Amino acid sequence: MDPNLLYWKSQGQSFISRLQIWVNLLDPTSLFCSDAQIQKARASLGSEGKSEKDAAALTLSLSSVHADSGTVLPLIFRPPAFLPISAPLVVASLLPHSSVKPAVFWQFLLQSYTAGFNCANRNSSAEQDKAARLKQFLLIAGTVSYATCAGALPQIFISRLGVRSAPVLTFFRSILPIPLSAALALLSVYTLRNEELETGIQVFDSNGNPVGISKAAGHKAVKETALSRAALFGTTAAVPNLLVLLLKRTKPFQRNPFLVAPFRHISVACVLGLMIPVSFSLFPQLGAIKKEKLEEELQVAAVDGHLFYHRGL
Repeated sequence: MDPNLLYWKSQGQSFISRLQIWVNLLDPTSLFCSDAQIQKARASLGSEGKSEKDAAALTLSLSSVHADSGTVLPLIFRPPAFLPISAPLVVASLLPHSSVKPAVFWQFLLQSYTAGFNCANRNSSAEQDKAARLKQFLLIAGTVSYATCAGALPQIFISRLGVRSAPVLTFFRSILPIPLSAALALLSVYTLRNEELETGIQVFDSNGNPVGISKAAGHKAVKETALSRAALFGTTAAVPNLLVLLLKRTKPFQRNPFLVAPFRHISVACVLGLMIPVSFSLFPQLGAIKKEKLEEELQVAAVDGHLFYHRGL
């Protein structure tokens, strides 16, 4: 089993412990480390003893190396890069745009980045051939196109229907984006990680030995990741929009309506920053699936009543 997964197995089985780990791993200063430094840190993990240097190497490996392939993740798709890159895209995509074009533009950038992040951090234990890679590329293109159009639907409706009523505008700009953001995040994970549903993912016994490929584990891994991503984007859309609706009724905001925009931007960025480690921690990185839910040929290997799998991110 990969050193990253061994660490998650021993340290990441409770929500609080996972949250503490992710808060540490999401430190953006690790992005300044070169690939050579990351590979050197990962190579040192096999040495005995635990020191401050070992802890730094482990943190660098966990935040920068894919647990299935052992390769260094692309810089922009590493977990520490998620907040710095996605925050301005999320803020811009939730703005009350005046026309369709800027809404589509920002949705395209956001959906493209999240699609790339989902693909780069997925479970890749099942080998891919050239046909599978082509299928993955088509899935990415299709998902980004569909999600971009769907994400811009509120502004499309406003522009095409010529909406001027304040209650209707509030619905399209503040209420509809909440379930829409959650649904699109859920759909993106399910679509882009379709291969895990079809071919399955690697499962391990309690000693960390690979015992086979399981579709049931693949379904569980994708479902958990999709739910965590829906919670992330749904909450990020909900909290700031609902706060703005409430604060607009207060006297300070009624006297100074120009405060609404900066408050919205800051609150979106803050909620996103708080929700990223929470959403990443909702489910274990090294999940467990019960024996009775596994395929018959794998149940014999589950001597402890369950097997482990890498959930991906």
